[in-house]
Amino acid sequence: MLSNMAHRPWQVFCRVSWSHRSRFPQPCLGWQTVGMCNSWSRPLDCRAASLAVVKVHFYSTFGNRKDGPPRLPSDPAEKVAAKPNINTPGSPLKGLTKAETIQVKVRAVLKKREYGAKYTQNNFITAVRAMNEFCLKPSDLEHLRKIRRRSPHDDTEAFTVFLRSDVEAKALDVWGSQEALARERNLRKEVEREYQENIFRSQQLLKEYKDFWGNTRPRSGKRTTFLQGPGKVVMVAICINGLNFFFKLLAWVYTGSASMFSEAIHSLADTCNQALLALGISQSVRNPDAGHPYGFSNMRYIASLISGVGIFMMGAGLSWYHGIMGLLHPEPIESLLWAYCILAGSLVSEGATLLVAINEIKRSAQNHGLSFYEYVMQSRDPSTNVVLLEDTAAVLGVIMAAGCMGLTSLTGNPYYDSLGSLGVGTLLGTVSAFLIYTNTEALLGRSIQAERVQKLTEFLENDPAVRAIHDVKATDMGLSKVRFKAEVDFDGRVVTRSYLEKQDIDQILNDIQQVKTPEDLENFMLKHGENIIDTLGAEVDRLEKELKQRNPEVRHVDLEIL
Repeated sequence: MLSNMAHRPWQVFCRVSWSHRSRFPQPCLGWQTVGMCNSWSRPLDCRAASLAVVKVHFYSTFGNRKDGPPRLPSDPAEKVAAKPNINTPGSPLKGLTKAETIQVKVRAVLKKREYGAKYTQNNFITAVRAMNEFCLKPSDLEHLRKIRRRSPHDDTEAFTVFLRSDVEAKALDVWGSQEALARERNLRKEVEREYQENIFRSQQLLKEYKDFWGNTRPRSGKRTTFLQGPGKVVMVAICINGLNFFFKLLAWVYTGSASMFSEAIHSLADTCNQALLALGISQSVRNPDAGHPYGFSNMRYIASLISGVGIFMMGAGLSWYHGIMGLLHPEPIESLLWAYCILAGSLVSEGATLLVAINEIKRSAQNHGLSFYEYVMQSRDPSTNVVLLEDTAAVLGVIMAAGCMGLTSLTGNPYYDSLGSLGVGTLLGTVSAFLIYTNTEALLGRSIQAERVQKLTEFLENDPAVRAIHDVKATDMGLSKVRFKAEVDFDGRVVTRSYLEKQDIDQILNDIQQVKTPEDLENFMLKHGENIIDTLGAEVDRLEKELKQRNPEVRHVDLEIL
């Protein structure tokens, strides 16, 4: 018997003790079924059982300990509940007054499902994707299961999707095999490519037709951008600097002054750079497309960066070169009367443009709650900043050139004029370095002010559905647009309560009472678990919508569930 016991599993283990008080042999009990526990081993040897009364204790290892039997119940009520009724007729334990038993409880566990590395059976797919990716027609989708899901877009309440597995099965049914489906996809890609080429040719023909007959369409919004704000400042600067370049060029040809040559090059550089800024402004107001989902607002920073590089190479470089050549090979200067008159006119015009830029920056800084200095240093409006700095450099350059030319006229020494050219070049180099630095910082993804980030974070933390906010990133995208991203730790209890508030509690209680088997429990949990996840998604949409409404500058919100 002891040898038999050595091979018994721990899941059902018994302790056998011998009692010599009984003189009469008792029937062999073996391994009986007690309560909910089944006997898994073969019976004990009946010859050993005939010598004494067998006292059997059953244990289960479904407890806290893994290496042996758990403790016996210490509660008397628990012991009474565990004892079988030995007086019941037909009971296998009748006559064993000394025997004690424990009811074994087996915990039911659902079998874990293995989904594998790639599982798409529960994926949803829209009708457009189904027709494009699986080469189906609308009539092929009519008889498939349609599912209404919450829309990811703000202007749509819900939309219809299909199970990807149903769409794949329908595609195989229509095309017969995966190879035939792949051939059809390649054929449609070739047709789409030819279609795009035809569209391009048609657009070119339409453009030629409109150029021939005249474009009668109403003016687009791009033209209105040059009638106000930064666009207006840039257009005024282009006109004035173009005229200044023309007159300064005539003065240099007449006098041969190195300082006047630097001023002419300075005005030419300003005109070219501001034309580039106008191109950047017109491109920045374009609507987002599939290739650029966040729009083209950074085109202003790109144009300003190229402008800074152009000022450094064309303005500063040529001014330094001409000044150095004047020092190495000084030449006498003709009468500077006309040059002084042109510089005076340039000073007035450049000053007028500078005042326009200053007024525009003051208005924009006041709208953003910033000081004039902070607005310029942070390059919130790169186009206006470029005009401001260029015109400031132009005014200072005119004063510097006029002073050096005056010293040359008084002393007759042409070296002063060459030094004026070097001074103007140095001034332009300083402006270009500042523009390159500020616009590079903006293009790298500069954060907004800490106070504004704190304001956005506090709004989310004050919501009852949110427990904590982590990894906050608020990036300035230009044109007063902000992209906000954060990891949000949602309170599952609040989300679940929000779901229950919209449900029929009596119906849920009735569904709970119908749960009898693990399969029923699984179906119940899957149904309500999916609905709770949808409620969580709705909470995310609500927070994003309210965040945009309270902060109009926030255009893109990415809340990730932690």
